[in-house]
Amino acid sequence: MKTIAIVGAGQGLGMSIAKKFGQNGFRVALIARNEEKLNQLVVELEQLGVEAAAFQANILDNAQLGLAFAAVKEKYGFIDVLEYSPTPSIDTVAGPLEVTEENALYQFQFNVLGAISSVRKVLPDMLEKQSGALLFTTGASAIHPTPMMGNVGIASAGLRNYIFNLNTELKDKGIYAGHLSIGIWMQPNSGGSR
Repeated sequence: MKTIAIVGAGQGLGMSIAKKFGQNGFRVALIARNEEKLNQLVVELEQLGVEAAAFQANILDNAQLGLAFAAVKEKYGFIDVLEYSPTPSIDTVAGPLEVTEENALYQFQFNVLGAISSVRKVLPDMLEKQSGALLFTTGASAIHPTPMMGNVGIASAGLRNYIFNLNTELKDKGIYAGHLSIGIWMQPNSGGSR
């Protein structure tokens, strides 16, 4: 059985991804900072017949993230798919006139460094096996300038560049790296019950 690790798992996009992969025979490892919410998602997935487990980590803490990935590998072995889609809190978003070094750095750490750290936790095993997928989901500001997402767009565009470069380097090694930009507001519990 294959395993997907979803970093930044929540009740919207993360849960939708978990259900879709779970319905297609994947075990689901959910990684996020709120353990109580993660456990609720696991219960919901198990009620749908999806094998799932929660792993608590703050993506801004590389040591915590490392422990979470180690725990996923200990429980499930090889991670076939990494999906990275944490959503920044609306109170961390700044328009172009409000962008500061501090709030731009926060978004870079959240969107880019968290993704790089996650990739580095799974890529050596994928390279050894010559198999795997690295999937990333962001908002539309990664592609289309969106003034209200000024600091987020800076980071998301950088992340997208990293992903495309990764795919160029990995495509001949049996590993896919891809990016999906979603241009809608995700609502809590939009993961649906199907």
